[in-house]
Amino acid sequence: MRILGIETSCDETAAAVVENGRNVCSSVVSSQVDLHARYGGVVPEIASRAHVELVNDVIAEALVEAGTTLHDVDAVAATHGPGLAGALLVGVSAAKAIALAIRCPYVGVNHHEAHMYAALVDDPGLEPPFVTLIVSGGHTLLIAMDDHGRYRVLGRTVDDAAGEAFDKVARFLGLGYPGGPAIDRLSSQGDPAAIAFPRPMLGDGHDFSFSGLKTAVVLYVRKHPDVDVADVAASFQAAVVDVLVAKLLGVVEEERARDPRMTTVVIGGGVAANSALRARLRDENARGDLRVVLPSIGLCTDNAAMVASAAWWRLAADGPTSLASGAYPALRIG
Repeated sequence: MRILGIETSCDETAAAVVENGRNVCSSVVSSQVDLHARYGGVVPEIASRAHVELVNDVIAEALVEAGTTLHDVDAVAATHGPGLAGALLVGVSAAKAIALAIRCPYVGVNHHEAHMYAALVDDPGLEPPFVTLIVSGGHTLLIAMDDHGRYRVLGRTVDDAAGEAFDKVARFLGLGYPGGPAIDRLSSQGDPAAIAFPRPMLGDGHDFSFSGLKTAVVLYVRKHPDVDVADVAASFQAAVVDVLVAKLLGVVEEERARDPRMTTVVIGGGVAANSALRARLRDENARGDLRVVLPSIGLCTDNAAMVASAAWWRLAADGPTSLASGAYPALRIG
């Protein structure tokens, strides 16, 4: 079964063709980073207009790259939430229009669920149960995937998401947008132990908080204006990674006590491309008692291959989504 996936939840216009939930025939992503860089973040109206202009061309390119046509597609899927309302509507409308025109099923996909399936696209042998850390500009979540379609949210951010904190700190330091890659690059030139930034909520349950850490960076730099910016970036990044890894390992320990099969960890989202986070998790994987699955960099950021993969499982379990359904900006999972 070939599924055409469409992703327009934020500032990437993406389309992909995936066979049987695992085999990626094509994956095309058109980024809007240059459009939003001057504003220091994503502007929803600009994102929506750009999706309208790009979506048809991106879909056409994905079909050509896959060596197929719309009439060879068995289903069409789109991210229907969470995300920016206007941006979501572009992808949902395009997917439903195609499904109606070629008389095939439409599948609405939860963006969080799609990030979990990015790892399954990369690792054909991966099967639930496992624990997922989804960490991006809009979300920081710990989710137990007990089986396909069965999820439990174990922890979430109470304020800023990790990626949002990266962007805000980078903007304050004058590093530009997007902040995550800029801080990651600069951190390689700094000392992660130079500044003892706080590790928020480290021993307080499984929820996250990064707003206070961002404020701590701002206050420190204002108090020490001559500080090496590379040291600030490296120390801030180390604090974020420490919290993410500690919370993740804490959840895994609890889940393994409940279910001994819970020995696999999966990460997803844009911040999953962070080199320091990936290095720490590779170290955990090397210890041997925990399997860590790190999706390739291209599957960490928003893409449509993960949407099509998730849709294959969702279609098998629940059937098609009604064409009367819409976009759900505040959609949750679990």
